[in-house]
Amino acid sequence: MSEFDFLGFRGKTFLVMGVANKKSVAWNIAKTIESAGGTVLYTVRSEQRKQSTAKLLADRKVIVCDVQEQQQIDALRQSLSDDNVQLDGLVHSIAFADYPEGIRPFHETTRAQFLQAVDISAYSLINVCNTLKDCFSPEASVVTIGISTTRMASESYGFMAPIKAALESSLAFLTKSFSRFSKVRFNAVAAGLLKTSASAGIPGYVDSYLYAEQVIPRGEAVATSEVADTAAFLLSQRSSGITAQSVVVDAGMSINYFDANVVAAVTNSQVD
Repeated sequence: MSEFDFLGFRGKTFLVMGVANKKSVAWNIAKTIESAGGTVLYTVRSEQRKQSTAKLLADRKVIVCDVQEQQQIDALRQSLSDDNVQLDGLVHSIAFADYPEGIRPFHETTRAQFLQAVDISAYSLINVCNTLKDCFSPEASVVTIGISTTRMASESYGFMAPIKAALESSLAFLTKSFSRFSKVRFNAVAAGLLKTSASAGIPGYVDSYLYAEQVIPRGEAVATSEVADTAAFLLSQRSSGITAQSVVVDAGMSINYFDANVVAAVTNSQVD
């Protein structure tokens, strides 16, 4: 009995942007694509990152593309065009925020911090998709990585929630504008707290992650592989009716903030 190709990735090519190490969401998505028979091309942000991921990404095509540099995005397009690559999907797993003095009150966010974060984490999706628009197949799928809620004022996430809100909002506008000439879809996986190297570097994040495990009904945090599997579904034609959406993957955390045990732990701690 032949294996059923559920995702339909065989013979298709995907660009994955943002692999940093083996814990990266981008790497987990790429592994899922490759295991389903798809071909993955990679971009990393610098030559140093290319060297540090050389073993992980051995025998794969890796292109350096710092999304802050238009000439590097243009060079990415040229490289794909020179190789006659038609992209069936793109994974945008890129985010950056600068906290030189640690997490500070939101109202103290500087203009430079905010604009840099918007440029790298949100505008880059718009810019890359515009630059690569002629490289997409007519029914390609673009998936970016958001967060499970942009309405919760989590102090441990600094000023990134408003940036992710801008990223999420852009999905509707990209879908609309691209619909003039293609059927390219744009979606996000809105992930709960994950155990990645990037998140571990955010001041206070580890405590929030441990708290999330207590609030999630199953008692276990979201696994990066669960986010990757959802992204793979959104990249496939199995999700052809889904566009301009953020699919929340938080293992039910958002329904369980008033769990009796968590409430009791907080109230009991306040009793003298």
